[in-house]
Amino acid sequence: MVNLVEISEALINGKAPVVVDLVNKALSEGTSPQEILNKALIPGMDVVGKKFKANEFYVPEVLVAARAMQGGLKILKPLLAEAGVKQIGTVVVGTVKGDLHDIGKNLVIMMLEGAGFEVTDLGFDVVPERFAAAVTEVRPQVLGMSAMLTTTMLQMSKVIQVLQAQGVRSQVKIMVGGAPVNQAFADEIDADGFGMDSTAAVELAKAWVPAG
Repeated sequence: MVNLVEISEALINGKAPVVVDLVNKALSEGTSPQEILNKALIPGMDVVGKKFKANEFYVPEVLVAARAMQGGLKILKPLLAEAGVKQIGTVVVGTVKGDLHDIGKNLVIMMLEGAGFEVTDLGFDVVPERFAAAVTEVRPQVLGMSAMLTTTMLQMSKVIQVLQAQGVRSQVKIMVGGAPVNQAFADEIDADGFGMDSTAAVELAKAWVPAG
């Protein structure tokens, strides 16, 4: 029998092929997809997040762990959907207009998915109207915006203005992040919070979305 702790350890160590192999074995032995997600993948990513916060892991280690987690999730997602298992919350994420950087955004997405969120990725160079349309279409609890340039971070304010003009600002919590962004800027543009890094972003999203 596959021990779920083995899956967590393989994930933490960034061993994607091992995670995929163990997830498939656990399923063949009758372990439910939800149990593998909740007792192996999510706890593994929790450890990765804690190590990152404590400076025991850096971005490269987090990325390989997140890719290992994605390998396991790819197998489980269709099975969880078939079983009608609800994810803990819904998040829409994108990099703002004029900005082509998406490594940080992609890392946040992987960490959010590892924590059990359903994430819609709008990509990069996203115009304010597209963010607003996604809020209406997807009805997420959280909208995340990323910017890596001081020249593009001002687009975040424009997105919020469009949301306000369309009457949907109150329907979603807004999180901003990226190298030039800080809490003072988040406060200035009336965002709900600032995700300093991928771990902080997940913690913030969890705090905003009530469990169960």
